[in-house]
Amino acid sequence: MVTTTDAAAADAATSTGTSTATGAAIDVVGATQAFRSGGTDLLVLDDVSISARPGEFIALVGPSGSGKSTLLRLLAGLDRPLFGDVYVDGQPVTAPDPSRALVFQDPTLLPWRTVRQNVALGPQARGILKQSTARVDEALELVGLTEFAGAWPSQLSGGMAQRTALARALVNDPSVLLLDEPLGKLDSLTRRILQGELLSLWEKRRFTAVLVTHDVTEALVLADRIVVFSPRPARVRDVIDVDLERHRDQSSPAFIRLRERILAQLDADREAAAGLLNGATS
Repeated sequence: MVTTTDAAAADAATSTGTSTATGAAIDVVGATQAFRSGGTDLLVLDDVSISARPGEFIALVGPSGSGKSTLLRLLAGLDRPLFGDVYVDGQPVTAPDPSRALVFQDPTLLPWRTVRQNVALGPQARGILKQSTARVDEALELVGLTEFAGAWPSQLSGGMAQRTALARALVNDPSVLLLDEPLGKLDSLTRRILQGELLSLWEKRRFTAVLVTHDVTEALVLADRIVVFSPRPARVRDVIDVDLERHRDQSSPAFIRLRERILAQLDADREAAAGLLNGATS
């Protein structure tokens, strides 16, 4: 139930750009998903259950094609699971919602719109663009693009384009930010800079974040917990609490131990898959 006071506060937040959202709890219960491929059903997720506390940062790691991005699509409401349930703050996820923002590996900016116009897409689609001017300004400032608000996507570096995509997600003040390898195509230096900026954004906003990444170090730098997926069909192989203070020293023995633990599991899966392939072809 939304009270008059709540509605007034939300309207004020929209006009001033003040963030009112807090992170939402996530619960995925027994999610199973399959896709039709070549006349057969391809099982991608097999009875996957994960949870995230409000404001927690979760990372999903695992082999390519193991269903990590599929799980993000379920959380975003873009797809429905074949079996199982997906909840955000106790409510079933059945469709997309502005409170859950998804950032892809490719920025997917509209080339005929400026940086500012791309960031303003969400408020414009919802018919609240005029009331959201301050929020658009705030989102641009958060990602350091105020001076580039009038630039075109073709004029942006890869890092700046991804910052624009982040601002476009943040302008809706989401309680859940879903990140599908958003830094995966950047060079190592830019990637490291944006990791720090993403962490800073999370510390300021405290949305619940779910990050898909193939970079174990990146997962350890950013996440409170790391979920390790098995090869397809994906099951939860391990859940690792990252009990290290931010900002984390990658050369510390504790950091290295956690990285080796995760890599050992991924290497074991890769070797097992190679063994099965060799057996099938011999």
